[in-house]
Amino acid sequence: MPITFAVAGDVVVTAVDHKPKRTTQLRRLRNVVENPQVTVLADHYDDDWDRLWWVRADGRAEVADAPDHPDLVAALVAKYPQYREERPNGRLIVVRVDRWSGWRP
Repeated sequence: MPITFAVAGDVVVTAVDHKPKRTTQLRRLRNVVENPQVTVLADHYDDDWDRLWWVRADGRAEVADAPDHPDLVAALVAKYPQYREERPNGRLIVVRVDRWSGWRP
């Protein structure tokens, strides 16, 4: 599923933010609690195939409260101007990366 995320060292963070949701009982949060081994995959497409790339982060995830991780919230705010008006203040998924891999031409 597509996510907004930020990287801080060997941590990837994504927030359950203020955008409207059908429910607060999100499956992604349940999935992390039930199986914390996760993979985050980011890719870049370009019509010029010499500019394609992807990066993969494998690690263990936990569900955390945003107020407990101001540094990670700050990383999200720095990356996404939309968060400057309304900072994430709910749940975070914090991935502690054990292994990075990737590809580029």
